[in-house]
Amino acid sequence: MPWDDELKQPVDGWDVTRREFMGRAAALGVSTALATSLVGAPVRAQTGPQKGGNLKLGIDGAESTDSLDPATVSSTYPGVVTMQWGNCLVEIDANNEAIPELAESWEPNADATQWVFKLRKGVQFHNGKEMTAADVVHSINYHRNEKSESGAKGYLEPIADVKASDTHEVTITMATRHADVPYIMADFHLVIMPEDSDPASGIGTGAFVIEAFEPGLRTVATRNPNYWKEGRGHVDRVETLAINDLTARTSALQTGSVHFISRVDPKTVSLLERAPNVTVLNVPSAAHYTFPMRCDIPPFDNVDLRLALKHAVDRQDIVDKILRGYGKVGNDHPIPEFDPFYAADLPQHEFDPDKAKHHFRKAGVDGPVVLYISDAAFTGATDAAILFKEHAARAGIAIEVQRTPEDGYWSDVWMQKPFFGSYWTGRPTADLMLSVAYKSDAPWNEAFWKREDFDKVLAAARGELDSGKRKQMYHDLQEMIWRDGGQLIPMFNNVLFAGRNDLGGFVPSPVMTGLRVAEQLYFAG
Repeated sequence: MPWDDELKQPVDGWDVTRREFMGRAAALGVSTALATSLVGAPVRAQTGPQKGGNLKLGIDGAESTDSLDPATVSSTYPGVVTMQWGNCLVEIDANNEAIPELAESWEPNADATQWVFKLRKGVQFHNGKEMTAADVVHSINYHRNEKSESGAKGYLEPIADVKASDTHEVTITMATRHADVPYIMADFHLVIMPEDSDPASGIGTGAFVIEAFEPGLRTVATRNPNYWKEGRGHVDRVETLAINDLTARTSALQTGSVHFISRVDPKTVSLLERAPNVTVLNVPSAAHYTFPMRCDIPPFDNVDLRLALKHAVDRQDIVDKILRGYGKVGNDHPIPEFDPFYAADLPQHEFDPDKAKHHFRKAGVDGPVVLYISDAAFTGATDAAILFKEHAARAGIAIEVQRTPEDGYWSDVWMQKPFFGSYWTGRPTADLMLSVAYKSDAPWNEAFWKREDFDKVLAAARGELDSGKRKQMYHDLQEMIWRDGGQLIPMFNNVLFAGRNDLGGFVPSPVMTGLRVAEQLYFAG
């Protein structure tokens, strides 16, 4: 269907014309061709949001060990479920901007060492209790406690104090200056819970109330009749099915067993586009696929081995054959091109068999390098690993691809084995991405790469209010990772979803796209 420039679609709570959407996409570095593939899909019906209906989602990344405790969220499925029952103080919009959610507004002091958040009044938890500042303080501190293993703990370490400065006001005092505090409060772990509730109860302020939770199988939630957010929470019931297998997920959409699926295989895009009543959503993003090498375990504690492997992979070949063009070549650091602090001048790590062979000899490694992999790691991960093996063989490097079961991958392989596959959805700021995965003591530092000088510059950068100085600091941080880090990042991937044509409301965004689909989607009349 051709677009009329004045035709409007609901995007993130606002009506946005095609022309406005293209302008926003350009600001994020998204090409016109790719941006065109986003607008109107699958929101093709023009009747606007409708209330009612039973929505079925087919989502990957589920484990039998999953919990409703937001501190434990580490993959797509529990993230999608968490954002059904919970809200954060802040939301990230389609422009990668921080906008009010449970907080109406926020204001820093002159040196960004103290932030005051004004809370919405009259917001009810699912148990009928009104949300107050005490609940917010409790929710933040839950992730800050000494024994916490929350994925958000690293973000919160710069906080010196959180207090209720009024019934509906929270004051957060930082140990040092910090310019990105509102973005921290948008992290999906930091949903607000009642102060007297069990963190694993799934009681929040979100659009849906959890009715049944069967880890690794399905979650059932019904619409919150007291939901406070205008323009969200349209359907009566959401059933989120755990479908880790890519073929099964695709088949479920084609047969109508589900209405929307995550992580479409680029190889099946053309097939799905020909299927009746199905639309593919192609979202350029900060997401990236990785092969972490644990720097604390031999032989990957040897920087020459890490450099050998970084030069032994043909990135463009992987982008072409695995992503089918739905992405870009990566350069072994996690900051995307559209980020204002992206280090554009770092030379690209190229496929160079001679250089790979040189570093491999210096490393003095005997025997094959074992890469543990499963398609649970990312779409096409096993095929990517086999391609990598073929590339490395041209440099005389033997890679043994050890296939592992999808079930249990995130508990038994991720951050457990020395060399494995992983994926990241990206983060809205450079500081958040580096803090969650590269800071020496970050819970999700999956490469176990540790540099004291990196940590010091990272701490200084988040408190630097001069944009020029801050840009140079983030450049230096990316260069450190690029030079000797344990992350081999061959590609940034577009995020691919698919849905039935009678759905509307999907919001494309460059980071953490799709976590809020349950409250966004509606059935168009």
